[in-house]
Parts: sequence; C-alpha cells; structure tokens
Amino acid sequence: MNALHFGAGNIGRGFIGKLLSDSGVFVTFADINQTQIDQINQNKQYGVKIVGDASRVEMVKNIAAINSKDEAAVIEQVKTVDLITTAVGPNVLGFIAPLFAKALVARVESGNTQPLNIIACENMVRGTTFFKGKIFENLTAEQQAEVEKTVGFVDSAVDRIVPPAELNENDPIEVTVEEFSEWIVDKTQFKGSIPDIKGMELTDNLMAFVERKLFTLNTGHLICAYLGKQSGVQWIKEAIAIDKIKAQVKATMEESGAVLIKRYGFDEAAHAAYIEKILKRFANPYLNDDVNRVGREPIRKLSPNDRLIKPLSGTLEYGLPHSNLVNGVVMALQYRNEEDPQAVELSQFIANHGVAAAVEKYTGLTDQAVIAKVVGLYQ
Repeated sequence: MNALHFGAGNIGRGFIGKLLSDSGVFVTFADINQTQIDQINQNKQYGVKIVGDASRVEMVKNIAAINSKDEAAVIEQVKTVDLITTAVGPNVLGFIAPLFAKALVARVESGNTQPLNIIACENMVRGTTFFKGKIFENLTAEQQAEVEKTVGFVDSAVDRIVPPAELNENDPIEVTVEEFSEWIVDKTQFKGSIPDIKGMELTDNLMAFVERKLFTLNTGHLICAYLGKQSGVQWIKEAIAIDKIKAQVKATMEESGAVLIKRYGFDEAAHAAYIEKILKRFANPYLNDDVNRVGREPIRKLSPNDRLIKPLSGTLEYGLPHSNLVNGVVMALQYRNEEDPQAVELSQFIANHGVAAAVEKYTGLTDQAVIAKVVGLYQ
C-alpha cells in the first residue's frame, strides 16, 4: 500500500507518518522544505524519540519525499496512491486545495477507478470535510460527481503532543513525541475497504471524540499556556507544576467536560479519569513544550468552532457554568507576542475598535451578558 502524506513537520513525521510506516505502508512525504526532503530521500529513514516512562528511539523506514511545489510530482503521486493524509495546519488546507482539485481530476482522467481515501489529520473539527469543500470550490459539478465515485473524504481526530526538540546532528530529521497517541477516524466515510493501520481507531460517532479531545486536551493545553505565560515560565510542564494553575486548568476542563457529558452521555467517572490523564501528559518531564507555541494564533483559537468558544457555546446551550471558559477567552484576547501575526492583528483591532467589537468579530458570540463579562474582565 502506498500513501502520500502532506506535511513533513513534527506531527507528520512523528505521528501520522510513523503509524503508516509501522503498518507496512510506503509513505511519500510532500513538503516545501527542500533540506528536509533531501534528508528523507538520502537517509531513507529517521528516528522517532518517544519520551515517557519507557523512553526509546524507533526508526521509521519505507519513505521518500517530494517538494509539494512540484505540481507534476504531486499529481503523479495522487494518480496512483491508495491513501492521502495531511498534517499541514488548518490554515494551509485552503492553499493546497486547488492543486488537489487538479490532481484528483488527473486521477479520474487517467482511468484509475481504485478507491482513494483522504484524511486530514489537523487540529480542527471535521477538517477533511472542510478540505473537501475547498477542493470542490475548484471543480465543476460534473468533476465533483466523478471524484465522489471513488474518493472518500474521511474526518478524523488526532491527539499527540509533538513539541520542537533539540537537533540530533546524527539524525537531523529525528523527532521527539510523547508516548500517548490517538487517531480516531470516521469509518462511515471510507470508499472501498478500510486500510488496516495499527493505531488508527474506527468509530461511527466521530464528533463525540473530536469534541472530547478539543474540549479537554486543546482547551486545557491553551489555558495552561496562557497562565504559564502570565506566570513567567517557559514550558507547559513548569506551568502545570504550579498548584494554582493546575487547579484552574482542571476547573476549565471540568466546565467543558460538563458539555460533553450532557451532549454525548459520557460517563462522569470515566471523563474525570480522562481529565487526570491529560493533566499527567502536560506534566511529562521529558517534554519541552513552549507556552508561546501552544498559545500562538489567538484569532484561530477564538473562532466559533475552536477550543474556547465551542465549549463556551455548549455551556450556554445547556445552561451550565462557564466562568473559567470566559476567563480563557479574556486571556486569548490579552495574548501578546510580537512574533505572532495573529496576536499583533488582534491587539491592533482591540486598540482601534475596543474589546466588545473584537469579541463579536472573532468569536461569533452574540450573548450580550457573556460579552459584557469578557469586556469587564479584560479591563
């Protein structure tokens, strides 16, 4: 089996690419980093350093790489592969969609009628469905119908902390990851037979797991980053070691968890145990996870379907407490980082138009009482 994976960054190499390779899939990475591409093609392997109670290095083999700017090379891959995955970041999906549209048309025109499944492994809700929409914007109705016959667009939820790590000069593309990983896919969306990939879990209720991860890991991670930044520490593990921060992170995850319990019928004790597992992951002493890395791109993180507003909207829907989530929104609005274009844009907008206008523009919130709370706390 052959797969094309878009994005040879830390998540691509340390998580999805590794799971595919471990299952005997030949993986071709597509990326714009030519140095990395050359290293993959030259070494034909790289190490994944798994850090935790039993740290070890595992090798990833059966790999090659192409430059994603090389349109002809990408199209040739898409015409023949069995599976396509991405780990490029939500913002990049829209940029690569026109190329994917062209490549999928080329596949159809080549006469290849074998099923092809595309899985966007991104930190977003229904990322593949979003990607499909962007691709289809570049296709005629007739082309869309032809693509639909053989191409499955499979949504997924991914969870693994993969922070930047010190360069290993003997293996410059080695990547460091935590021991925990979770890749859950919607089994109802595949075309043809579902590939047998070790570590890929199948479900017919994906949104429950997408939101569990988003409302717990992502929400808690972000709150921990903002509180850590306010406390002057660099790493997530340092932040979560501060009792006051740990308590606030846990309280926020309990607020968002109450939405999950109401919406999906999650067992309260099981979800409490899941929260404890997340807190333990944040405290992993072997992971250097920078608070600015986790806190970056506040505009994306304040969007209606992301880790602050989506659970907050859920609390409004079910009439549940939300003071900690409101405080998270305030901290996102207050996040300052001159090297982060979104943080700069957000602070400039607030300076020019005020906090209430920023809340309405970036979050989509309409509840005036909540907006007033945010404004009051911000000031």
